[in-house]
Amino acid sequence: MSTRTSRRSTPKPAEDSNPRRLLPTGPATVDGVRDASTTFSFLSDYGLADEFVGVCKGVVLSFAPQVRVLDITHEIPAHDVRAGALTLVRAVQYLPPGLVMAVVDPGVGTDRRLVAAQTAEHVLLGPDNGLLAPAVGMVGGATTVVSLTNTDFHLPAPGATFAGRDVLAPAAGHLASGGALAELGEVVDPASLVPGLVSLPQNEDDRISGEVWWIDRFGNCQLNIDPDELRSRGAQPGASVEILIGGTPRMARWVATYADARPSELVLVVDSYGLLSLAFDRRSAAEELGLRAGSGVGVSGPSSEVQPMATT
Repeated sequence: MSTRTSRRSTPKPAEDSNPRRLLPTGPATVDGVRDASTTFSFLSDYGLADEFVGVCKGVVLSFAPQVRVLDITHEIPAHDVRAGALTLVRAVQYLPPGLVMAVVDPGVGTDRRLVAAQTAEHVLLGPDNGLLAPAVGMVGGATTVVSLTNTDFHLPAPGATFAGRDVLAPAAGHLASGGALAELGEVVDPASLVPGLVSLPQNEDDRISGEVWWIDRFGNCQLNIDPDELRSRGAQPGASVEILIGGTPRMARWVATYADARPSELVLVVDSYGLLSLAFDRRSAAEELGLRAGSGVGVSGPSSEVQPMATT
């Protein structure tokens, strides 16, 4: 995306009491040329019952009406930065080049930073609270990070509780219309981004101690365990392994697809992100097992009583 330094189509300082007057009223161009390819991808915990998502999109489109809007999700559990970070890191590798705005911001209005991080193909904007850092790392790291401190590019607001509308969306609109990243505030060290609080499995003598990272809408429970860790303990697809949940052991068979599960059989599946998931066929493993994101799960090696399925 362009990083030319035109200041056209940016808000004026905040002395005007009507926020709407600070938004562009005509076509925004940089040297008379519009970039018709910019994509604005948006993730939040705002939900869809309130106007928050639509208002943020409206601010961005006021600057750059040509931008393509892609909603990643707005159903991140309220205030759950960890869930937002995991969702963003899963999604970012599949997003088209452009702008990515993520808002899960329980510290809104405090002294936590709002940042824009330039990577090879994206600029990621959001609160610097661990939400962005895993995704930035997934796409190769940031070349430049700017703290969004220049109030010339903020909308005025009666309160400090809607940074998505008043700071992040105007910054995204400025960039989508061809404005320069450096205009938005001071450059900061990319290494200073707050790391995401993402747990790693622990290898113990008798098991791998992991946890549920994500539960999808079907109730499948993604674990933070790579299948290679289980293979290193002698398990192969087709084997049965012991799953420890809340101190209670259960057997689960390692299968290729959900449909391979027998009725009422707990299975392990390598999911679409390459991690082990607990599942039942057409039933919710989360409900059946009483699991939620963050629940601890132990996985042991293959049972000597169960032989791997024959392969053809």
